[in-house]
Amino acid sequence: MGCFYIESPAMRLLQQKAGSGDFEQLVIQSSIIRPAANEFVREYVRRLHGGTWDPLHPLLERVLDETFGLMVYQEDVSRVAVALAGFTHSDADGLRKVLSKKDREVRLRDYRERFSAGCRERRLSKHEIERIWSMMMSFDGYSFCKPHSASYARVSFQSAYLKTHFPAAFMAAVISNQGGYYSTFSYVSEAKRMGLSIDPPDVHHSLYHWQGSSSRIRVGLQAIRDLGRETALRIISCRTEQTFAGFTDFLQRVHPADNEVRSLIDGGALDSLNPCGNRASLFWEIASRKQCRTKPGSPALFADAPVAPPVLESHDRLEQLRREYRTLGFLCGHHPITLMRKKVEPTTRACDLPACIGRSVRFAGWLLTGKLVSTKTGDVMEFLTFEDETGLVETTFFPGTYRRYAHLLASRKPYLLGGLVESDYGAVTLTVDSVRPL
Repeated sequence: MGCFYIESPAMRLLQQKAGSGDFEQLVIQSSIIRPAANEFVREYVRRLHGGTWDPLHPLLERVLDETFGLMVYQEDVSRVAVALAGFTHSDADGLRKVLSKKDREVRLRDYRERFSAGCRERRLSKHEIERIWSMMMSFDGYSFCKPHSASYARVSFQSAYLKTHFPAAFMAAVISNQGGYYSTFSYVSEAKRMGLSIDPPDVHHSLYHWQGSSSRIRVGLQAIRDLGRETALRIISCRTEQTFAGFTDFLQRVHPADNEVRSLIDGGALDSLNPCGNRASLFWEIASRKQCRTKPGSPALFADAPVAPPVLESHDRLEQLRREYRTLGFLCGHHPITLMRKKVEPTTRACDLPACIGRSVRFAGWLLTGKLVSTKTGDVMEFLTFEDETGLVETTFFPGTYRRYAHLLASRKPYLLGGLVESDYGAVTLTVDSVRPL
């Protein structure tokens, strides 16, 4: 997670099934993962693990040898057209280019006729011609040439190196850059699973962006909902000149808007200016200043509070965590699932699923993302990614289950799932048969 191009659910599952981390295979995988090539991905994995295969045609035995007899790159379309149909290299490159064009249908008909005629001259059967043409059409719209795929694989390896050797700095940079495939919540969870500690935002220590060092990540002020960039930069500028002496000093020098102050409090960014540790007292002070401000001749919000705050009860722990989640979109010290797990025990944790292959389990997970697909019969199903504090779980909602529970599913919410744990070439997934919101 966080590594360029190899972090999507489909790509992570392919990596797990492939079980090889060498550069050459990643170049292949970065290209074959394209949406239209789904049926060839599984065949690639089978062949990679030693499954026998015959070339599409004897004339292609050497042409596609490095990719296990499969067309993987855009160039393969051109090479096959030259080898099987006698195209010139110029015409073959024209076929490659037209596959991605919006007005390709008319021109493709001509190419198909010429391709079929050339193949028949070389005594290919109608079935062989159709099968090979179908594979060529999988490059429709979105596909890579080999140099493009190799350049992506290089950046993937560089990202993986940085994540491995500089985990805190890398994850902080990913989140600061608004991530990639996943939400900030997901990357924070991943950082925790890597053994990193998440320090809450703090007006004395946070920069605008997230900062990572050693085994700790400091939440940046950019994470606080309703806090404007201008105000965040003013906080940093003011404290650089002189540290804040207290809450009143902070208000007088920074001049935040009411909603910004409330978000700073709920996000924990003002805890260091609150010696009593009671966020409710800060809210009381804000309300008191606001009331005084409405009276003629009264001091501004940023003046000294007219009355000392009374002794107030702190927010209960769950309420404080709810406010923190609303403000930041995640919890610094907890995964939300841990707060509700006791209500649904016994459940199986993500890290324990590999030991449950072939068994039905109950899993409490947080929904991260999903991908709708259509079956060959036109039915809709969905692949969804859930997580708990121990790991990610890829799930399959077949059409019947999807129709039954689709109306309940929404990202960034917790669910209790029931289903069968399955493994495919070492990639463990959960085939869901029941869902209950938590």
